[in-house]
Amino acid sequence: MSMPSTVSAVWAETRVFTRRQLEHIRQIPEKLLDVTIQPLMFVLLFAYVFGGAIDVGRGGSYREYLIGGILVQSLTFGMMGPATSIATDLQEGVIDRFRTLPVSRYSYLAGHFLAELMGILFSVVVLLGTGLIVGWRAHTLGGTVHAIALLVVFASCMIWAGTWLGMLVRSPDAVMGIGFTVVFPITFLSNAFVPIASMPSALQWVATYNPVSILVQAVRELFGNPLAPVLKHAWPIDHPVAASWIAVAALAVIVVPGAFHRFRIRTTE
Repeated sequence: MSMPSTVSAVWAETRVFTRRQLEHIRQIPEKLLDVTIQPLMFVLLFAYVFGGAIDVGRGGSYREYLIGGILVQSLTFGMMGPATSIATDLQEGVIDRFRTLPVSRYSYLAGHFLAELMGILFSVVVLLGTGLIVGWRAHTLGGTVHAIALLVVFASCMIWAGTWLGMLVRSPDAVMGIGFTVVFPITFLSNAFVPIASMPSALQWVATYNPVSILVQAVRELFGNPLAPVLKHAWPIDHPVAASWIAVAALAVIVVPGAFHRFRIRTTE
């Protein structure tokens, strides 16, 4: 891949690669199952099956409590899609063929990111729409805008994390195993679905410092949704919005350069 001389040329190439990724989704809509149908199933399952057995305290509605957790969990699992996609392109030699074209080395990455972000944002819209149906409400306009901005930035970080993962593994099959081994316990050992106070004492400390718990707490606070009591107090969980922005910024500093560095290595081997 060569380096074009103008920003407009890079943007044009990025749009082409974005359209390529979106065409894959149009032709194989099953690619969106993990960020649409799966979260929908979680919403309906927890809202109507488990919701009656879970008390969030202070008379709060579990359905309002639930949506923030589902949103963050879905965005965290959203790293699987970009990881699998880029691992597949590497395994099939697609990126090697792109290297022979007179395009910027990084326009492929930019197009990949934009297409994945569009898919994840679509899933956020679906989840919020489902939340409205089951009884969730956002109670402050400013807080809602703030929450969505935080979620978009977090989703962007998870796409870059997935992109990095996809370039580290040897095959697309390895993505699911590695991803679930890491992501599954992180998302469930948090306040995403149940109050931290309901956990054993040792796990309460783990969940309190879990970045997923902090982000979920921030989203709920910004939406004006119920916040379950916390017994193990720490600065991040007591100041979730500020702590979430710090955590997301730190994550971005790690995963974005890491993804670009790994891409440079994989495309010069």
